[in-house]
Amino acid sequence: MNLKEVPLLFESSRSGRRCIRHRGANRAFAIAGATSGRPSGLVAPLPASELRKSPPALPEMGELDLVRHFTQLSQKNYAITTQFYPLGSCTMKYNPLVNDAVAASPVWAGLHPLQDEGEVQGALSLMHRLQTDLAAATGLPGVTLHPAAGAHGELTALMVLRAWLDERGEPDRRTILIPDSAHGTNPASCTLAGFKVKTVRSGADGLTDIDDLKSHLGPDTAGFMVTNPSTLGLFETRIAEICELVHQAGGKVYMDGANFNAIMGVARPGDFGIDMMHLNLHKSFSTPHGGGGPGSGPICVTEELSKFLPNPMVVSDDEGYHFADLPQSIGRVRGFHAHFMVLVRAYAYIKALGDAGVRRVAENSVINANYLRVKCNQDWRVPFDRICMHEFVARPTKQMRDAGVHTIDIAKRLIDLGYHPPTVYFPLVVNEAIMIEPTETESRETLDAFAETMAQIAAEARMGDKRLHAAPTEMPVSRVDEARAVKDPQLCFRCS
Repeated sequence: MNLKEVPLLFESSRSGRRCIRHRGANRAFAIAGATSGRPSGLVAPLPASELRKSPPALPEMGELDLVRHFTQLSQKNYAITTQFYPLGSCTMKYNPLVNDAVAASPVWAGLHPLQDEGEVQGALSLMHRLQTDLAAATGLPGVTLHPAAGAHGELTALMVLRAWLDERGEPDRRTILIPDSAHGTNPASCTLAGFKVKTVRSGADGLTDIDDLKSHLGPDTAGFMVTNPSTLGLFETRIAEICELVHQAGGKVYMDGANFNAIMGVARPGDFGIDMMHLNLHKSFSTPHGGGGPGSGPICVTEELSKFLPNPMVVSDDEGYHFADLPQSIGRVRGFHAHFMVLVRAYAYIKALGDAGVRRVAENSVINANYLRVKCNQDWRVPFDRICMHEFVARPTKQMRDAGVHTIDIAKRLIDLGYHPPTVYFPLVVNEAIMIEPTETESRETLDAFAETMAQIAAEARMGDKRLHAAPTEMPVSRVDEARAVKDPQLCFRCS
């Protein structure tokens, strides 16, 4: 562990360096005995037992030192606004700041979810219009904005599917088929919704093995849950055929829309047979992604399934916009109606770009991914070396692996060279996987610089450079034992 760069506040503190205190603050926060009577500005004096007998043991330093300390710490944060962020399957793209400004407007920020509908007609109008836009983009007319994020959208859609099956009197249809290249949250969502999971293997081309799919279809099939484009960055070219096979077996097809960024404005899932899907507004539609949220995972469904969507729905009539309950709804899936500011950002993004702009986002994300795929394939092994969508998967060559270099070494070395690592060891169908997603917002110069860095690491790996196994060496924290960190976390500073 390297602790030389930015000492803790207490370490840089020096006795006797207390700042000048403002008189008002002195009066309000004086210790016992320092003032008499009721301090100005306080509703009532605190009892003497609740007052400090001495000042708190805070660091002593000047304001300038304090500002510099936190400024230096902020510069250590890795974000899309500081560097390239090629995290596959996450779409860590730059989002226009103007959409943050729109969402922060007092027009929206001052609203409360319990206000009377007549006082929030603008907000309800925006939600209704966004529902319409998402329906148009997906080709699926039923839309709810309720789910809090992607996995929550998955669960909500599966609850809708279960309600549909129950209405049909088919309680034995409880098996969901999932390709081995799907997102890892899919099986968990199925389990929570009361379904069983069977895995459908991928073929040599990385796409769903149709024959294996057929072998699993039967009277217990509730649906097929596909990520398209997949986590391999490949579009399922036989998706219409897959949908038809599942429908013939009596099931529905769910599409994980986490990778919608690659096809939005180009292809509508409803047109090739998808029955339901979720969208990640925080991935595709302009909410800064990371830090744990907020997110938004609206689901879009066919007309047949729309009557089961969560309550309440935003509807319109001659008198304006209202919340309405559907009689056959699965009920509420959260306390309030959405992460509203995420919805504002998404709506602003869609309207600013227009139909042609949204399509160009998808086209540019595909162009960037393929440009970087070709550049990286000169030094790395790309298992499915053909036209990809928004992302692709690479891995170390056999020569590198024989030299003892693994994906974890590459990821840690990238940190030393100024890059956030791509997604590693996922998807599981590719051994030692490195999943790279450049997104549509990065320039050619940025992609060239990253490709050069990857080429440098490849050269180091071929030469057996010891730095690969020691990296990162330039960060405040060196390489940690990830397995031990999960099983035996030491949540304190400078543990012995």
